[in-house]
Amino acid sequence: MTDIHESALVCLQSRDADEKCRLTHALMLESRNHFVIDDRKNTVKPLAIPGYPDSLELVSPRHLKRRRLGTVEGRAALIHALAHIEFNAINLALDAVYRFRNLPTEFYRDWLRVADEESTHFLLLHTHLCSLGYNYGDFPAHDGLWEMAVKTAEDVMARMALVPRCLEARGLDVTPGIQKKLINNGDAVAALILGIILRDEIGHVSIGSRWFKYCCQLQDLEPERSFKQLVEKYFVGELRGPYHIEARRQAGFSEAELNYLQFHHE
Repeated sequence: MTDIHESALVCLQSRDADEKCRLTHALMLESRNHFVIDDRKNTVKPLAIPGYPDSLELVSPRHLKRRRLGTVEGRAALIHALAHIEFNAINLALDAVYRFRNLPTEFYRDWLRVADEESTHFLLLHTHLCSLGYNYGDFPAHDGLWEMAVKTAEDVMARMALVPRCLEARGLDVTPGIQKKLINNGDAVAALILGIILRDEIGHVSIGSRWFKYCCQLQDLEPERSFKQLVEKYFVGELRGPYHIEARRQAGFSEAELNYLQFHHE
C-alpha cells in the first residue's frame, strides 16, 4: 500500500463522482489491514479546488435559484444541493487525511471512516436524484464548504473547529425541518435518507469535536475560549440559529459552547 497521505490525494483529485466513492471505499477497507504513514514527505501540495465532475457548474450562492418543492424539478434541485454537500464532505475528510501531518494514527482512521460514510450518503442521494430523472451536475452548486477548507489549510485546529463544528454541524440543525418539508411534498424516501445522514453526521461532528479538543490540549489552550475566538474571527455575522441542541450535545458541544451560540448567534 502507498502512503496514506498520497492515497487520500488520489481520491481527492478524482473528478468522477462514482470513481471517487469507489476509491475512497477501497482505501478505507485497505487501511484496516495496511496503514502506512510516511511523514518524511513534508511537502503538502496547495489545492485550490478538489476533483469535481466536469459537468458541475460552481456559482456564487446568490446565483442559485429557489425552486418549489411541490414540483419534481424543485425536489430534484434540493436533493442535488444535498448531494453536493455530501460530495464536498467526502473531499473535506480526504483533505484532512492528506493535508495534516504528524498526528496520531487514529486521526487518519477517523477521517477515512468519515470520508467513506460521506461517500455512502452521496450515493444514496444520487441514486434518489436519478430516480427523479436527474444527475449530479444537472444543477449549479456553490462551494462554500471548500472555501473554508482553503482558509484553514495551514491550521488543523481551525479546520476541526470551523468545518465539522460550524459548517457541517449546521446540517444537524436544519435536517429535521427539511425532512418535514419533503414528507409534506410526497418524498418520504428522501426524508428517510436524510434520517440516515443525520444519524451519521452526529458522529462526524463528534470526531471534529474530539480532534479540536486534542489540538487545543497540545497547545495548552482552553477549548471553549478557542472555539469562540475562531468563530468570531471567521464567522462575523454569519452563524444563525435555531440550533438542534440535543444533536449538538451528542456531537461533543459543551453547555458553555451551546450557550454562547444561542446567546450570540441566535
